[in-house]
Amino acid sequence: MASSRRRRVLSVASECAPFIKTGGLADVVGALPGALDPLGWSSRVLMPAYPAVLEKVGRSRRLWRDPDLFGGPAVVRTATIDGVSVLLLDAPHLFDRPGGPYIVDGHDHADNHVRFAALSWAAARIAIEGLSDRWRPDLVHAHDWQAGLAPSYLKYAGSRVPSIMTIHNIAFQGIFAADQLDRLRLPAWDFTPDALEYHGHVSALKAGLVHASRVTTVSRTYASELTTPEFGFGLEGVVASRRDRGELHGILNGIDTAVWNPETDPHIHSYSASSPAGKAAARRALLHEFSLADPVGPLAVVVTRLSHQKGIDMLLAALPRFVESGGAVAVLGSGDHHDERALGELAARYPASVGVGIGYDEPLSHRMYAGGDLVLVPSRFEPCGLTQMYGLTYGALPLVASTGGLRDTVADGETGFVFDDISAAGLAGALDRALATWADQPTWKRMQAAGMASRVDWAASAAQYASLFSEVMA
Repeated sequence: MASSRRRRVLSVASECAPFIKTGGLADVVGALPGALDPLGWSSRVLMPAYPAVLEKVGRSRRLWRDPDLFGGPAVVRTATIDGVSVLLLDAPHLFDRPGGPYIVDGHDHADNHVRFAALSWAAARIAIEGLSDRWRPDLVHAHDWQAGLAPSYLKYAGSRVPSIMTIHNIAFQGIFAADQLDRLRLPAWDFTPDALEYHGHVSALKAGLVHASRVTTVSRTYASELTTPEFGFGLEGVVASRRDRGELHGILNGIDTAVWNPETDPHIHSYSASSPAGKAAARRALLHEFSLADPVGPLAVVVTRLSHQKGIDMLLAALPRFVESGGAVAVLGSGDHHDERALGELAARYPASVGVGIGYDEPLSHRMYAGGDLVLVPSRFEPCGLTQMYGLTYGALPLVASTGGLRDTVADGETGFVFDDISAAGLAGALDRALATWADQPTWKRMQAAGMASRVDWAASAAQYASLFSEVMA
């Protein structure tokens, strides 16, 4: 690599903010390029050209084409939104369809394995051939199972371009039948337990974990947890083997503090740790927005996907005692229909103390972190979590389970509340501690100030990524 030009990384992912977002993955993929830029890395993100994404972009330039990408023609176009430069894989036979990136009418697209294998194939070809504007990456950074085959395609092509495989959530592994190997241009000779084979099927994530130059995940604790049966979801042996070779790295996510900053946030009354008046105004506004009475205790907020992983069943069990003891809670989320109904019933039971919004609303989420005194994250497992970081930044003390990135970012009794017994009883005990601390306002305000002073931006983490990228290229 010539020393006269900036180093180049191709980030490959199924979603990227501000183009399209279903969870924290999109925030990370959208924010990391900007954090790497001052460190000498020029980044482009390759993602599918979903219809909702194409609607947001204006004119674009075609930089790559394939007349037959797993069943139809495809081109890669370049576009920029809010300073994020992306490469859009425009393959109508794979991505021009209703529904979200992964599901339609509550079910996975039946050909998801083909759709995202195509994304991985395009990434590998771009790394090997370059684009028509003469841009070619020095390194490929694959995110989650949807990009998991990119390191494999690079290996099978004999490419020397190194790759990084980042696990955002190992629970999703991209498993498909072995009879799809030929269709996806994967060699039958590598269908072994040491490579593609996973209990008689193929796992795109396992392929990436085996074939990438290095493996990363999104917090130090989660990296350790992934080597255990409790958290490894059947891939703990593969992860442990990378750890034993010194090739597993836990690098904590950050948040984009240009977007998440109570001093500049356009969705709220601005405030800061030294000038907190806007926080009180945001609290009053949030109570009004959810039609809640002003509680004598703290106002807790929950912004989450409604699922077993996120501990919604524990919340449903623990919240009655919390609100009967003087607290209030506002919930924003969607997911499991049983959880949605149960939360609605809880709100009907305590109409002055529990407010529920089903769905996702980005501006509302900003108002909730600003108005909340507590942010509740009782996840059974949480690779990194961004919610607690938003809470720290906005002065909403995080109350979190001791797992993954939650454990790495919240100091119990100093910047928030951490509970080790991840159960309804453990959560209830932590809520009791929060109520007791709220009654001691000097301690609460000290913890709030310490949380708002926490460094949760991308600076330190981007430096770790840049160091790792340089290391694998060497």
